[in-house]
Amino acid sequence: MRIWLPVCLAFFAFIGSQPAVRAGEIAFPNKAIHLVVPFAPGGGADIGARRFAKALSDLVGQSVVVENVPGAGGTLGAARVAHAAPDGYTLLYTTPGQQMTAPYLIDNLPYDALKDLRAVSKLTAGVNVLVVTRDFPAVSIQQLIDYAKQNPAKVNFASSGIGSTSHLAGELFKKMAGINITHVPYRGSSVAAADIVGGRVQMTIDTLSVYLPHIRSGKVRALGVSTLQPAAIEPGIRPIADVLTGFEASPINYITAPGATPEAVIEKLNALINKVASDKTLQATFASTGSVLGGSTPEQMQALVRSEQKRWKAVIDSAAIAVMHKK
Repeated sequence: MRIWLPVCLAFFAFIGSQPAVRAGEIAFPNKAIHLVVPFAPGGGADIGARRFAKALSDLVGQSVVVENVPGAGGTLGAARVAHAAPDGYTLLYTTPGQQMTAPYLIDNLPYDALKDLRAVSKLTAGVNVLVVTRDFPAVSIQQLIDYAKQNPAKVNFASSGIGSTSHLAGELFKKMAGINITHVPYRGSSVAAADIVGGRVQMTIDTLSVYLPHIRSGKVRALGVSTLQPAAIEPGIRPIADVLTGFEASPINYITAPGATPEAVIEKLNALINKVASDKTLQATFASTGSVLGGSTPEQMQALVRSEQKRWKAVIDSAAIAVMHKK
């Protein structure tokens, strides 16, 4: 005993003196990852999430299971992740609604948008497009603004629902252009698109991939994209910002984890996501639907969340959008 005690003490002292295991050295992942999509199957977020999940699964050699948890503007799925075990095995395929706008649109949100969800990495930046019906009496953004000023409250704009990216994009356009246009909410982009194509609602600012076939067939007219630069998939459509300086209203998809997830796990996940996002073949696949695939650091994504919260809160307050009460 007298011989082994000093040896044991020396061993444990040696172990305690070693540096903490770095993120790249942790045994993660060693089981299936669950990727929660806070919307029903078949939508744009779901399609993008499944492409990402397949690529991540191929990279790590573990299953990445997509779970659809729709409801309450995506906040049910966000709550599922916010209250999951903070071990990196339950992640959220996040859209602007869950962190950037929900705190200002939904009363009694079942999670703290900043404390209970932690940004891991940006993943994609999409493109919205302003389209009007093919017989609308305006062929440019400036003509649309002039027409709306001459005909207050006569122009209706469709969205995929109250508080959606397309709704807030329309409100931002309304605010920056100084016009009075009327919001018409729908239950999803595809339903709204049917009425835009049918001429029952005059305009919308919504996902380019949804409207691209109708633009190319001449069923609707594209006046501008919501990004600061033209979209690579359709470079002939100029940015709305050419007329309304600084206008930007594009959907962002990024990955978040439970707020208490250890730093080493966040760093490992970030490295894996950025590796997936740098794959040229996958980038081309996302580009074919108008999205730009690219990662970020956790700090960059968290800073973007905070700045977007501030920006969209101003739009929500200006538009006096009614707070939705949690049932």
